[in-house]
Amino acid sequence: MYTEAKPEVVVVGGGFGGLEAAYYLRMRLGERVHITLVSERDYFLFKPNTIYIPFGLNPDKLKVDIAGPAQRKGIVFVKERATAVDPVAHTVTTEGRTLHYDFLVLATGAGMRREEVPGLAQYAETVWTPQDMLRLELSFYNLVEDAKAGKQRRVLFLVPPNNKCSGPLYEMVMMLDTWLRRKEVRRSVDITWSTYEEGYIQAFGPRLHKTVTKEFERRGITGYARYAVDAIEQGGVRYRNGASLPYDLLVAFPPYAAAMPFPQLPTDERGFVATEPATRQVAGHPEIYVVGDAGDFPVKQAFLAFLQADAAAEHLAAAILGTEPALTFEPVSMCVMEQFDTATFAQVPLHYTGVAEKPLEVTEGKQYRVGSSPAWRLGKMALGVYLPWRFGAGNPFHAGLPWRGMEAGLKIMSGVLAN
Repeated sequence: MYTEAKPEVVVVGGGFGGLEAAYYLRMRLGERVHITLVSERDYFLFKPNTIYIPFGLNPDKLKVDIAGPAQRKGIVFVKERATAVDPVAHTVTTEGRTLHYDFLVLATGAGMRREEVPGLAQYAETVWTPQDMLRLELSFYNLVEDAKAGKQRRVLFLVPPNNKCSGPLYEMVMMLDTWLRRKEVRRSVDITWSTYEEGYIQAFGPRLHKTVTKEFERRGITGYARYAVDAIEQGGVRYRNGASLPYDLLVAFPPYAAAMPFPQLPTDERGFVATEPATRQVAGHPEIYVVGDAGDFPVKQAFLAFLQADAAAEHLAAAILGTEPALTFEPVSMCVMEQFDTATFAQVPLHYTGVAEKPLEVTEGKQYRVGSSPAWRLGKMALGVYLPWRFGAGNPFHAGLPWRGMEAGLKIMSGVLAN
């Protein structure tokens, strides 16, 4: 049991992992701990739904206040950018102060390395920030206008090596197909997909690859796997296998890197912090936990960030209470892929392989479910309402009675609409 009267916990990051960890700790420990939340923004952005922005959604509808819920839960909110962590002195430096911690949760997320692919920043529309999505909205508008004017256009989607979560781009290519059909201009637009992956959504196993392949065939989308980009030029992309593909509009999801460097902590070549898989503790620094995209887990995804945050917060809470933690991080991806006319649900249990080229694979013997149905669009909409409600109230997403109700509903749906 931790002997200090009220240990100081600092959580850095206002995204999925940071808010989940902070609110879980408050739920689990009550007033036994002092919590400080550091974020450079005073709002949470529901990033999975930024895929709707190019099709007309106002980005402001995806923002959830942080400051109010934190205050109501007795969490000190610091709206500043963290600039450094000193694991020896147990301090976090921000733009305006230095914070001492007994325990630290880092959830600073990932950023993009557009410069890693020659020509990508210059010629491609990228998907990451709301600003990127708004620029893509204009490009999609111009695409429709050109098609209505009788011009044939080619749209090429690109996933380069070192992208850690290509799922949103898979959603957008199929959403674009449906959207263009509804605009009655699909015949004037050729859509092509290219990815470095050996199979579509490679990390999530063969069943999703088969599902995406069928969707591409149904929609008339030409797809290429094992197409690792070499360089991008105006009007064309060159690949390492010697092939090249033309485009009028190029949409790419850039390579990932850690958003914030931590030179005093063990990291890989892309800045992701090395952690103990089950607890998310940093190697050599057990009082520091890293959750979500900032850590070294090979796939970056919101649901996996929730699982990591809950495991880290539970382990941290148990250390303070002198009890055994009730859960550890068991990687199970759960997602709903939007396509406008239908949606695909996937529940994918994963495990480490120890092989650098393919660090994860599907765990045999556990529930691996995939299914497509228009009804899954309702499930995605429900999650889009439930999460802002939970975070807006200062509560964790993936814990408590409301989540158990949501989880029960998902199990019923997946039992009927996935297998």
